[in-house]
Amino acid sequence: MTHDHPDTPAPAASRPFGRVLTAMVTPLHADGSLDLDGAARLANHLVDEQGNDALVVNGTTGESPTTTDAEKERLIRAVVEAVGDRAKVVAGVGTNDTRHTIELAAAAEKAGAHGLLVVTPYYNKPPQAGLLRHFTAVADASGLPVMLYDIPHRAGVPIETETLVRLAEHGRIVAVKDAKGDLTATSWVTSRTGLAFYSGEDSLTLPALAVGSVGVVGTSTHFTGVQTQQMIQAYDAGDTATALALHRRLLPLYTGIFRTQGTILVKAGLAAKGLPAGPVRPPLVDATAEQLAQLRADCAAAGLDLPE
Repeated sequence: MTHDHPDTPAPAASRPFGRVLTAMVTPLHADGSLDLDGAARLANHLVDEQGNDALVVNGTTGESPTTTDAEKERLIRAVVEAVGDRAKVVAGVGTNDTRHTIELAAAAEKAGAHGLLVVTPYYNKPPQAGLLRHFTAVADASGLPVMLYDIPHRAGVPIETETLVRLAEHGRIVAVKDAKGDLTATSWVTSRTGLAFYSGEDSLTLPALAVGSVGVVGTSTHFTGVQTQQMIQAYDAGDTATALALHRRLLPLYTGIFRTQGTILVKAGLAAKGLPAGPVRPPLVDATAEQLAQLRADCAAAGLDLPE
């Protein structure tokens, strides 16, 4: 594939959802049922204490594979009611069925969400023409701005550069959660479009900024939100030394939160801090004592305290 140099620079990407977003876990009661009061309390904590500009609900970290459509809608309403006046609430609505995704998008819009996160259809591995049609159909059917979620190691297929460039022409497709781990591909898309790229891997946030990304949709940001916000603001201000120092300091937790599936360790860490979390739903399993001890060590290495 050849890449023509653009005659004019790409428009500078705006920050439609701010700098720091957390893919929020879904608090559950001990019996595994939805804890809506806990969700509201956790949302308040993430916005007011952890410096998040926006929250993603019903993402994979929110255990979307195991929550019902009705639970998803109730969760959006609870979080919007809690923080919607001071933070954006982005609803994960992506499935591997275009019709179902459009239904979830309509429900999310009705529930008050400010934006949609739409993941690449997974498992059925559609070709690029199918991805183009899927994402366009969802954006056509909703009045909300759309963040595409490019995560080939889970979905099985990437959203290729040329597909992203074409999708960027849609007025409501405004952002990408970029978990491709390919900064060259990111560079090409940010140089050719105005799409706002958000790193989908906590540890790649700083290098992603260098190639035109604007922020992060994080997992460790349940705990590192304030410092991650400081890192991005330092980079924006041209203070790359401070940004690098923060990146290096936070690296043990940026990576450590994924020693097992991220939701498992986030919920364990929140519980240790006395914050709403609860158990995970099968097929996930709750963290072991050893995993929690390792998480404590990773937090300490990042300069953060996780109570005993």
